[in-house]
Amino acid sequence: MTYAWTVIGAGPGGIAAVGKLLDLGVADEDIAWVDPSFEAGDLGAKWRSVSSNTKVGAFLEYLNGAKAFRFSEAPPMPLTEIDPEETCALALVAEPLLWVTEQLRARVRTFTTTATGLVLENRRWRIDTDEQVLTSSNVILAVGATPKTLNYPQLQEIPLDVALDQEKLAEQPLENAVVAVFGSSHSSMIALPHLLRHPVAKVINFYRSPVKYAVYLDDWIFYDDTGLKGRAAVWARENIDGVLPDRLERCLVDGPDFDAKLAECNLAVYTVGLERRILPATPQWGQLDYNPDNGILAPGLFGVGIAFPQRAVDRYGYVEYRVGLKKFMDYLHEVLPLWTRYST
Repeated sequence: MTYAWTVIGAGPGGIAAVGKLLDLGVADEDIAWVDPSFEAGDLGAKWRSVSSNTKVGAFLEYLNGAKAFRFSEAPPMPLTEIDPEETCALALVAEPLLWVTEQLRARVRTFTTTATGLVLENRRWRIDTDEQVLTSSNVILAVGATPKTLNYPQLQEIPLDVALDQEKLAEQPLENAVVAVFGSSHSSMIALPHLLRHPVAKVINFYRSPVKYAVYLDDWIFYDDTGLKGRAAVWARENIDGVLPDRLERCLVDGPDFDAKLAECNLAVYTVGLERRILPATPQWGQLDYNPDNGILAPGLFGVGIAFPQRAVDRYGYVEYRVGLKKFMDYLHEVLPLWTRYST
């Protein structure tokens, strides 16, 4: 069977894509959805303990942003009881995402498997998976992203999902360790205090630039996608741009002390951003990149979510890439009419 649309990935971007396709009037039986687990992506599988940098109100706007989600019919959930102006642990977001996923899976055809290849044949995309082959007129990739690492093989890496989870971090051998934390992002400002709660000898934060903070203005947010928000911003103001805690040092990567400070470390946490999961290569073009203004990769092939964020220029000319559940939903609302006409 050939589907009109196939969505690959069931994290927040993939969930939004399925919901908006249904809202657009695409028939249930014309949509295929592929994911190895349908557990709300990495948000549900890895990042539940992380404090969000997004206000609860924005999560609720996402959940109410597609009629097909039927979120108004959802049972009571803790997320809906929190002040919309507050942030929360991502576990509270994962719960409604899983509920919505089940509502959508009851309507569209789902395949619990991993997509391994994409080939354009006779104006149809052939999607190879671990279990079967699908064909589709259009494909939306919502494949997610994984943490970047740096090449310091002399340091034993603490995976980012471990550093951001207090329970997992407690299982690490940290006594008297000297831990290098690279980066000054939201994740950095969660990992640093987590590490300092353990019996490390010290933590050295290696950074390239000053910390950025989001600024809430009347109708928009300055540094919305790169600035610190919520608890991470509060901690950074008091401890990074305030008084450094005991056992915390900071070192400029391009500074004269970098090599000496790095030599002190035996463990490392890399909070230096995310990179798109490797896509199935297409024989026609090899690895494809996307247009960051409209998500197009090729005719009938599109990208959304954290792997394919929308480029935006703010009122001061600063370029950011929009990452966040509500932003994914808003983006799809904007580009789906174009995608429906840029098919194979």
